[in-house]
Amino acid sequence: MANSPQAKKRARQAEKRRVHNASLRSLVRTVIKKVVAAVNAGDVDEAKAAYSTAVPVIDRMADKGILHKNKAARHKSRLNAQVKALSSAA
Repeated sequence: MANSPQAKKRARQAEKRRVHNASLRSLVRTVIKKVVAAVNAGDVDEAKAAYSTAVPVIDRMADKGILHKNKAARHKSRLNAQVKALSSAA
């Protein structure tokens, strides 16, 4: 347990950041799930729209350090591949 005033403040700051970062990670997962759901439903227009809204969110979280840049790139690549496969099949 934190004893010094500085350690107590650091503990408060760490908890505040943890909660904020958790909500941002949740946002990323939500936008990814929307794209996947649209692809699974077979809705090309909805999938493209969901992908277009997901990409800036994923990039923003990578810039903030919530996601590693390679993980963000991997998510975007895989989602884009799914949307392209859906649009070419339709």
